[in-house]
Amino acid sequence: MFTWTFIAIEALAAVGLVFLVLLHSGRGGGISDLLGGSMGSAASGSTVVERNLDRITIAVALIFTFATLTLDLRLQ
Repeated sequence: MFTWTFIAIEALAAVGLVFLVLLHSGRGGGISDLLGGSMGSAASGSTVVERNLDRITIAVALIFTFATLTLDLRLQ
């Protein structure tokens, strides 16, 4: 049961990371521009939406990392 729980957490985190990385703006913008990420970017350089997206991406990446390490130690 413990192993299956962490497999599910890791799979959800992996899908979430793909989605979150695609939301980040690249050189010419990105999907985040559709959600209002480009408003005010000329004035401040980094909008609140982009900063929050960065924080969420880092949190999901940490969850993915710890789930991977836990599964590695569990399945040895």
